[in-house]
Amino acid sequence: MIEKLKGTGVALVTPFDEKLQVDFEGLAKLLQINTAGGVNYWVVHGTTGEAATTTSREKKEILGFIQANNPNAIPIVYGLGGNNTNDLIKQIDEMDFSGIDFVMAVSPYYNKPSQEGIYLHYKMLADVCPIPILLYNVPSRTGSSIAPETVIKLSSHPNIIGIKEASGNLVSCIEIARKKPVDFLLISGDDVLTVPIMSIGGVGVISTLANAFPKQMTAMVQAALNKDFQLAAEHQFELFPLHQLIAQGGNPVATKQMLAALGICKNYVRLPLAPLDTLFIEQMQAAMQPWLYKA
Repeated sequence: MIEKLKGTGVALVTPFDEKLQVDFEGLAKLLQINTAGGVNYWVVHGTTGEAATTTSREKKEILGFIQANNPNAIPIVYGLGGNNTNDLIKQIDEMDFSGIDFVMAVSPYYNKPSQEGIYLHYKMLADVCPIPILLYNVPSRTGSSIAPETVIKLSSHPNIIGIKEASGNLVSCIEIARKKPVDFLLISGDDVLTVPIMSIGGVGVISTLANAFPKQMTAMVQAALNKDFQLAAEHQFELFPLHQLIAQGGNPVATKQMLAALGICKNYVRLPLAPLDTLFIEQMQAAMQPWLYKA
């Protein structure tokens, strides 16, 4: 089961049209490009997918569309997080998990719980969830971090199988890598840190950039899985300017702009996200010129 989460996962964007309705035509094209690019799994309704501003009905429709347009049976990870533990338990109890392989649950945001609160939150979710859970640590968005010792404590739960680590803290990643069980997965949540994290025992990445450049990200991750870190680093260095574009413009706003430049889907986002300014768009398009034939 955990083998499904080794390699390149894509944090899928949710394309919108000019009326800010879900653009299923754009989503179909995105799925086709990712499938051809050899990615290993998809993450649906994460931060990159603008889960905060899609309705429950839209979430069902998007998931169903992805499942119906998945000829290679690519595994699906479903983003299901929040800061109300009891409400999440209710959602889990009421949800149909058919065709979903894993849940990715972000650490509770805004209310800034203690480490004990984070531990109990995840334990309660894992106790009731019918499919395995992947922890998601992204303190730049949540306002708090899952400490390495809390990760190790949670790793003993039979229904918690790994962590997407997007703290940007390599020291924390090293602490997790050296103490975790062998079958507990350490997955990079920062594209730009993928190779360093894999060099200490990580098994891949949940990538934003892979929306637009699945072949290139997959090649980099595969090289690292093969322990060819020189080749993996060469890929990482080549992709670095693209990582920087997304970091500067913000995700998923810059990610969608990159996809628009490639003709995959439009660049519309829902408030409170706002489009990039014209100057940055021009800078991005200029920087992407050498890449337009590589997508």
